[in-house]
Amino acid sequence: MNDEFKPRITIISPFLDKHHGTELCIAEQIERLADEFDFHVYSTRISEVDTRKFTWHRIPDIPGPHLFKYIWFFCTNHARRWFERLFENNKAGLTYSPGINCFDADVISVHIVFAEFRRLAGGNLVLRANPVSSWVRLIHRRVFYRLIIWLEKRIYSRRLPLVAVSGKVKAALARHYRAEDAIVIPNGISSSRFNTEVRNKLRVPAREAVGFSSSDFVLLLIGNDWRKKGLICLLQALALSKTEQLKLVVVGRDEVSPFRALVERYQLGSRVRFLPERANPEFYYAAADAYVGPSVEDAFAIPPLEAMACGLPTIVSSRAGVSEIVTHGADGLVLRNPEDPSELAALIAQIYDSKEYREQLGRNAAETARQFTWERNAEQLRSVFHQLLARTQAQSVTAPRIV
Repeated sequence: MNDEFKPRITIISPFLDKHHGTELCIAEQIERLADEFDFHVYSTRISEVDTRKFTWHRIPDIPGPHLFKYIWFFCTNHARRWFERLFENNKAGLTYSPGINCFDADVISVHIVFAEFRRLAGGNLVLRANPVSSWVRLIHRRVFYRLIIWLEKRIYSRRLPLVAVSGKVKAALARHYRAEDAIVIPNGISSSRFNTEVRNKLRVPAREAVGFSSSDFVLLLIGNDWRKKGLICLLQALALSKTEQLKLVVVGRDEVSPFRALVERYQLGSRVRFLPERANPEFYYAAADAYVGPSVEDAFAIPPLEAMACGLPTIVSSRAGVSEIVTHGADGLVLRNPEDPSELAALIAQIYDSKEYREQLGRNAAETARQFTWERNAEQLRSVFHQLLARTQAQSVTAPRIV
């Protein structure tokens, strides 16, 4: 379809890549809907995404802490779009924002409700509960969260259409902002990348590359912000197990030193490894024997779903939205209290102790995960866009003419 006849969708996102959950979701949606919509992306940086599928309006970046970068992007994307409307006569369309990135979005996809996150995980931000060396980072996070919650109150009170990535997020929107009408569109996976065939093919080279023996049983956790992902509880659970063959691989980006200190305190030594992100995370799923995601708070959590698609027995937190698609004991295990290392250790033992049970979990997990693809996600979002465009068109037709 010629771009001139495509409905315009403006997307406001500080960056796009395929390493972060929210940004991955937007990138996958664009790739699948670009033939039907004329996407214009306002972003500071883009990587691993085919920029031929949309128009990139680059917002200049600035150095400094995340809080300053966020405020800069929020203000600058507004100014840039105002200038373009005024002097370039941009055609009307919809403005789509993943999260709180502007005041004038027509629809927002909600991947986290910060008021809910602070309610559940606020204890981890208390200064006296953390080493002095981390206080600057914690103060920065507390100020950032306060700003975002302030913006949430003002933007979500407009009662604009909201797309929640899970029922958990929808419930949080209703609890904090009385936004009961959010549409739930779960995240997805790329079934061509994350499946049992790919895992089996990569198994031997991946296992050799991470350096574990055939007798080791490797647990995997992927994600950033490791406190939020439940790494503290996972390390404590690993310490409760005296089985030396139980190992843990942690993949992602965060400040490693506080967690290395915990590894030393719990005398875990060589049982824990911190490894960098890869462009092909399926490599790590192939090397692992089970996935453990004890998130303190997670709107959805894509890595557990990817692990399930690869046939890994998977433990998910009840506080992660992905738990809504898991049937405990059938296609995965649900950790009721992600701050209880004893419960987590018991679930890990269930998987470790029975090869037959973990293989059954893995088979059922792959079957469940196949239902949640990016194609399905994009098709649901497509329907939302068309409903809003039809409503906008109807309003413009019925609006009184001023003469």
